[in-house]
Amino acid sequence: MKNIKLSIITLISIGTFGFAGGDIQPVTIYETEDAGLAEEAVVEPVINEPVYIEPKKIETPKPKVVEKEINPSGFYAGLGITGAKYESDCKCKKGGAGTETNAALLARVGYDFNRYIGVEARGMKTVGDTDAVDITHVGVFLKPMIPVLSSTNLYALIGAAKTKTRGSLQHIDAEGISLGGGVEVDLSSDQAKDGKYSRPFDGEANQEKGVGLFIDYERLVVKSNAPDLDTISAGVTFDF
Repeated sequence: MKNIKLSIITLISIGTFGFAGGDIQPVTIYETEDAGLAEEAVVEPVINEPVYIEPKKIETPKPKVVEKEINPSGFYAGLGITGAKYESDCKCKKGGAGTETNAALLARVGYDFNRYIGVEARGMKTVGDTDAVDITHVGVFLKPMIPVLSSTNLYALIGAAKTKTRGSLQHIDAEGISLGGGVEVDLSSDQAKDGKYSRPFDGEANQEKGVGLFIDYERLVVKSNAPDLDTISAGVTFDF
């Protein structure tokens, strides 16, 4: 009898608990398995790879090199021996027609602006036979040039000159045009030096010191009715 009463009381308690809204959820094996899987999961660490940044190049400023100023001198001077020929066809009371020759000394100084143009002053005086024609000649010339080789120039002479002659033939005192031309050879070793040239270096037109040779022809007086005064000169030059 006592057991029956306990059973009834138990049933009533269970029913009352159910009506009271109690929620009893059974524990399933799935929750246990999920917890185990969570514990077994391996969390891999995130490794950040280093980013390479190229270092900035710092350029060391180069020392400024000051170039030496080189101003080639175009000045030159020369000395030579001249053979002079004086030919006159004058039928005059004093003197007369004929031909005379004599020897003379020639001095020349000049300046080459570049390898194509220069100026020159020259003077000539006979020093040979005192019985032959005596010639005195001075002039200033424009000197166009054409370089043929690195050491050779062809040049012309175009200028104004004063010429005086005394001798057995016709005497003249002339002022006028004088023309000529020649060739000059530089015997020095023309090499560019380290530095900044005031004009392009070409190894020509007397851009370095040295000795050279020349030979030229000159008509001392270019004038109508004047006697022919022709000279051929040869000598040495020095380029400053």
